[in-house]
Amino acid sequence: MNLHWLRPTSLFLSGVLGLAGVALAAAATHTGATYMLGNASAMCLAHAPILLGLYLGWDRIKTAAPVAILLGLGTLLFAGDLVARNFTGSGAFPMAAPIGGLGMILGWLALAAAAFFKTARQ
Repeated sequence: MNLHWLRPTSLFLSGVLGLAGVALAAAATHTGATYMLGNASAMCLAHAPILLGLYLGWDRIKTAAPVAILLGLGTLLFAGDLVARNFTGSGAFPMAAPIGGLGMILGWLALAAAAFFKTARQ
């Protein structure tokens, strides 16, 4: 399977999550909705630099592709559900935030697993 598009997508998601994190922090501050929007902001700002790091170390991190998918989609799903709950009163779909959270957890696990894979430069 050709996954060459995932590397630039991780850089794109890094920028989108960084942007969203700052915008959500501002929205949380100005609306007082710090519980939902503040948590969404924190998750976006925590995972944006990781996706940038994956982009930069793509050839050296053997699990970069699954990590990018799990962390990127997991963060979007988790934060998106919190934002939807804040503004509409209901989430994206049932269990969206827990599924997104599980995706992030599995992404971090996949990143940790990379320590056990040899790279071409080792």
